[in-house]
Amino acid sequence: MSNRHMHLGLLMTANGSHFGGWRLPGAKPRDSFRLPHYVEMAREAEAAKFDFLFMADTLALIPPRSPKTHGRAPLIAHLEPLTLLSALAASTTHIGLAGSATTTYNQPYQVARMFASLDHISDGRAAWNLITSSNPAEAWNFGFEQHPDHADRYERAREFADVVCSLWDSWTPDAFRLDQGSGVYFDPAGMRPVNHRGKFFSVKGPLNMARSPQGRPVIAQAGSSEAGRDLAAATAEIVFTAQQHLRGAREFFSDIKMRAEKYGRRPENLTVLPGVAPIVGDTDAEARARLLALSRAFDPLSGLDALSAEFGIDMSVYPLDRPLPDDLPSSAKSTSRRDLLLAQARRDNLTLRELAAETASLGHWVLCGSVSKIADTLQEWFEGGAADGFIIMPSYLPDGLSEFARLVVPELRRRGLFRKEYDGHRLRDHLGLPIPEIAASASAA
Repeated sequence: MSNRHMHLGLLMTANGSHFGGWRLPGAKPRDSFRLPHYVEMAREAEAAKFDFLFMADTLALIPPRSPKTHGRAPLIAHLEPLTLLSALAASTTHIGLAGSATTTYNQPYQVARMFASLDHISDGRAAWNLITSSNPAEAWNFGFEQHPDHADRYERAREFADVVCSLWDSWTPDAFRLDQGSGVYFDPAGMRPVNHRGKFFSVKGPLNMARSPQGRPVIAQAGSSEAGRDLAAATAEIVFTAQQHLRGAREFFSDIKMRAEKYGRRPENLTVLPGVAPIVGDTDAEARARLLALSRAFDPLSGLDALSAEFGIDMSVYPLDRPLPDDLPSSAKSTSRRDLLLAQARRDNLTLRELAAETASLGHWVLCGSVSKIADTLQEWFEGGAADGFIIMPSYLPDGLSEFARLVVPELRRRGLFRKEYDGHRLRDHLGLPIPEIAASASAA
């Protein structure tokens, strides 16, 4: 038995992570914009004692690369995360609430205030997934023809995170006295200056609310490029990654922990969570049958739409049943995800149709098998230096989440790998993270 417990997060999507999931019997695609659908998922994950649920985000529809694929991809429209997470805070008591907000088209004060508000509303369960925008259509919705270049986006993100943390630290825990007898509402000595002037931002502060219940909301980050890894190592407490194989996962895990040490951080304060789309059955054959049903429901054109977005070119012009050409054009979109997909296609000699199917679960690792096989594999990664836990990405809803919670979670508990009860009610309690100390003064450039 392990003395260390794995962490589990739930990627909350409208219809499941697989492009075919919304077409399965029992799916509820018409509930995509209805609160009860998400309340049911959140409560089920909380009953299973997941650390947190997570909502990804993009500020635009992903533009189609070809008329052939337009309208085929199901995962392009969803509720705004902070609005939904605030509603879910009132329907849950322990599970963490993580949402994405881009540093490219927001301002630090706005993001600091929103997530501090969510932390107060949820009594200490909020997490901000710090992202830089990659969907090119987001630029068009904010008055720009294109994004700033990759290096500038990450430099801006680093300064953005520094300002947000300074704003979260702009009050000591006891600054708001609220003493009705003396009439002292707050102690001015408890206010910490921000007065930030940097390359991208000028923010005076302080934040116009009391310090967060957990000191600061937790910060998550998902970049796997060189710049993304450095940003995660410097700022993040949860690190998402899209590793497909054990060797690559171990390399990423070791690299991100070593980078954290170089930034003067404790490696154990970074929780590294690969995404996994489990397809579970009582037997391997039953699980394979579920995967086959998903494959039959999968429309290759929806996968081509997603691949085109990842590669930055129209992939529908290539034959579906032939490997990717050696002279595949480059594009302005050079990302870690694109590189991973291209390496996988070359390594496994995949046809375009097969690559589209491989990426049908948002490009993440699909793990299909019996309860024992799923548990064995997760245990191997967890105990083998590849993960601190996992982001569970149900391929179809609601059954995909229910099957994992009902079948796999008890087996992980039986092996001593996962909690039976929450140790506290705040997200930092679940993750074993300390409450951050307030610096003597806020950073100023």
